[in-house]
Amino acid sequence: MQLNEAVSKRLSQLLQEKHMTPYQLYIKSGVPKSTISNILNCAYPSMKLRIIHEMCQGLGLSITEFFRSPLFNEDNLEP
Repeated sequence: MQLNEAVSKRLSQLLQEKHMTPYQLYIKSGVPKSTISNILNCAYPSMKLRIIHEMCQGLGLSITEFFRSPLFNEDNLEP
């Protein structure tokens, strides 16, 4: 799986766990709705770590917690 796909899947998981919509994440994080939508739809081949950090703040978790998922194991990611 590509890294952008892993980020998309992880964000989807966290939104479900937190019972949040992308719109609620936009309100809490300040990340534009279109950016959140593009991340969820894998429209970006890559994204800035700053954006992930801002989304994490809106989700109430650290970057470490965001990346603490089997999705990001090297065995699961394509080079």
